Amino acid sequence: MQRLASLDVYRGIVMFLLGLRLLELDEVAVHFPQSGVWQFIGFHSAHVPWVGCSLNDLIHPSFAFLTGASLVFSVSSRASKGDSKLKMTLHALWRSLALIFLGIFLRSQTRDMTNWTFEETLTQTGLGYMVVFALTFAGPKWRWSCFAGFLVLHWLIYVLYPVMPPHASPGDWNIPEEWQHDFEGFYAHWNHNRNAGWALDVWLLNLFPRPSPYVGYLGGYATINFIPTISTMILGLIAGTWLKSRDQASKRLSMAGLICLPVSLAMHFGGMCPIVKHLWTPSWVFWSGGCCLLVLAALYQLVDVKQHRRWAWLFIVIGMNSLAFYLMRHTLDLWLAETLELHLGKRYLMMLGPEMETIMTGVPSLLFLLLVVVWMDRRKLYLRL
Repeated sequence: MQRLASLDVYRGIVMFLLGLRLLELDEVAVHFPQSGVWQFIGFHSAHVPWVGCSLNDLIHPSFAFLTGASLVFSVSSRASKGDSKLKMTLHALWRSLALIFLGIFLRSQTRDMTNWTFEETLTQTGLGYMVVFALTFAGPKWRWSCFAGFLVLHWLIYVLYPVMPPHASPGDWNIPEEWQHDFEGFYAHWNHNRNAGWALDVWLLNLFPRPSPYVGYLGGYATINFIPTISTMILGLIAGTWLKSRDQASKRLSMAGLICLPVSLAMHFGGMCPIVKHLWTPSWVFWSGGCCLLVLAALYQLVDVKQHRRWAWLFIVIGMNSLAFYLMRHTLDLWLAETLELHLGKRYLMMLGPEMETIMTGVPSLLFLLLVVVWMDRRKLYLRL
């Protein structure tokens, strides 16, 4: 089966955006408050505090969406080689567990003991992977029913949990200083570290050994985000099926994306639930899913239909080794920064002024990661699970 380059390009773009975080452009933008350009770059280089969406916020949902889309081709390829369902199921189980524990490993770096937490991108993907794998053998009705079912389940969990009053000492519950993004009324069910997901984690994560009791995640993420993340992966699974059939794939992807966006806005402004990526609300699933569908539709039309691929060479290389790039990005970042300062000195880092120090560290660090994946591609070395 011919490999769809658009999936690799999309995956590569997502990883490249993740790599750009090494430059900490949002921190640079703080030094230029009067510059509209820098404020725009800074906004899209960081997560929004609570409600809304930036370009950086689309990295995780794109990763989940592409996991679902790629499963269609992975299962089809294994079936064509004669693999039984049992063999594929055991491999999927291995991949699920590997993703879960890789995420825990990444979150445990620089810690004195294992940091048992389940909000990391890989872990969240692994927690829902087996469900999405099972749905590769199901028809459209089952897929759409599960897509909707997981969203309704997640919504009910939050809605049925009582609204909590503000904490007496917000700092004791890992709420950022000067936090001003709380909701009132019905939307208070989705307030930062005062919601059903947070309450579940206070119970669950304290069952594991910890240096101190878990009181809340600073970013407000929750373990049960994996439930609606499954819906995001199912949306990718459906998109992958359309791509595989090649039957009006661009039109289907575009139409689905254009439906998802207004549905999300209707849910947000209609009083159903807010668009909050940190809690992966149903309205966030529709918003991010709509963006993913439209991006994939555009890339498929450009790269696979019209065969315009020269511009995307580097993204294809990164996309074919996305797991390797992801792991290097999260394990070598501090080492690269320290090594650059050690060998080039503070004078090099301050060459463009103290405001640009993170850029002077981030650019060569990103180039190093890119050179490694290019080297791996030249030697046909690909990290797979």
